[in-house]
Amino acid sequence: MKRFFARVLNARQLDNFLPIVAALAAFVIGAGMLLLMGTNPLTAYRAMFSGAFGNQNALAETIVKAVPLLLIGLGICISFRAKVMNIGAEGQMIVGGLISVAFGLAVDWPGWLALPLGLLIGFLGGAAWGAIPGILKAYFNVNEILSTVMMNAIAVQLMNYLLGGPLMDPQQAQALGKLPETARLNEAYHLARLLPPTRLHAGVLIALALSFVVYVLLFHTTLGYRIRAVGFNPFASRYGGIRVPQQVVIALLLSGAFAGLAGAIQIYGLNYRMITDGSPTGFTGGAGFNGIVTALFGGLHPLGAIPASFFFGALLVGANAMQRVTQVPSSFVTVLNGMVVIFVVSAAIWKELRERQRRMAFATETSRLAELASVSETPPQG
Repeated sequence: MKRFFARVLNARQLDNFLPIVAALAAFVIGAGMLLLMGTNPLTAYRAMFSGAFGNQNALAETIVKAVPLLLIGLGICISFRAKVMNIGAEGQMIVGGLISVAFGLAVDWPGWLALPLGLLIGFLGGAAWGAIPGILKAYFNVNEILSTVMMNAIAVQLMNYLLGGPLMDPQQAQALGKLPETARLNEAYHLARLLPPTRLHAGVLIALALSFVVYVLLFHTTLGYRIRAVGFNPFASRYGGIRVPQQVVIALLLSGAFAGLAGAIQIYGLNYRMITDGSPTGFTGGAGFNGIVTALFGGLHPLGAIPASFFFGALLVGANAMQRVTQVPSSFVTVLNGMVVIFVVSAAIWKELRERQRRMAFATETSRLAELASVSETPPQG
């Protein structure tokens, strides 16, 4: 029995390194592709590392890129723990950004008041956009993958409509309204003087603080226990008195809320206006989908999402620097990022399958020992 549990424990410890092995495998294949293109992989990867960490500005850009990934990853940790697939973070981030910038442009309040309210409104906007597919899933059995993807498309069209008229700056033709300096994240509380002269903003502090909040929520509160219980076994949860549909809605609502907050921080901390090219990635930069991979890479753990978001932020910033230095095609950068995503997601699926096999083996072993114990305790007959 001790050997059995030791094998299970060692297997779980090894599985924790699967995402790292998967990412390394993607880079190895990428090196082979670079060789085929006549580019030295060491030179290319050195340029990538330097572009992500080579100086103060590069490090700041990496952290800035990691902030929305971390916030969206936190929301994904919540929804995926409930076994609810939120593929709609792109749309939720857009809606959070839209209503937060609309609020910031509509009011003429002091920055110390307008800023927190703007972030809160973005949080609530993303929550409402995430709650819609949650309700459809919980009470009408609508597949949440399809509904969240469709909600992405609706959010994009809403964004394009608003940016084509209502959110235009009336003082300047063809220009989008811009937040006043007093309502910006680094200015409202005079934080600019504490940060280096880069694009780094105080949103990173908010994201880090919320990582610990989500950790406490998931693993040290009744609500977190219910969310995880529903994800582990909805039938047993229902038998135990947990309202499964309610937890599904809450999981998607919270997931959407963090995506909406990511959009609001992108506005108040970085762009100061809504920027897009008509596609969702024009504003989100693909953070809605990359945030899913960030959460998986971090083992669906809020604290694990911190280094995972930093890694993917460095990958995105460094890959662009590598393209500029080595002149590799831009498509290679897309392929390399895609390979990392595919390998990491595959590792997460493989880890889940192994965990399921271990649970079945544990149940079988426990049943066998129970039968042996019952036989040994049976008094002899006659």
